[in-house]
Amino acid sequence: MELEFNSEKPIFQQIAEGIEDAILTGGFPEESQIPSITEFSLRYTINPATALKGVNLLVDEQILYKKRGVGMFVSPGARERVRQKRLQSFTPNFVAAMVAEARRLGLTAEELSEIIRKEFSGSEPGSDQKGVSL
Repeated sequence: MELEFNSEKPIFQQIAEGIEDAILTGGFPEESQIPSITEFSLRYTINPATALKGVNLLVDEQILYKKRGVGMFVSPGARERVRQKRLQSFTPNFVAAMVAEARRLGLTAEELSEIIRKEFSGSEPGSDQKGVSL
């Protein structure tokens, strides 16, 4: 997970999304423990409260759960919850913008579909990675 300190997106939100990415790719399987708040804060040299805020977003969404005195764990069903959450924003946040740009470029739906097919057939960077590094 890489944090972009110059991004308009808050650091705590980037932490939450990075954990979600790892859950989707299998880096953090359901019922596995995630790194501690201290580990996040040391690794990224951020305030522990910032890391905690990102993790707590996922606790509130029942993607993570706390085991008192032990740490944070990935909830059963978390992968599907993250998937559904992201699918809800996929069209308005990505597809609509792509279609709008395709229209500006004068592409037909068939041409856009072909571009998408070619991208799908290519290898996606990091798609075969299961491990997660802090």
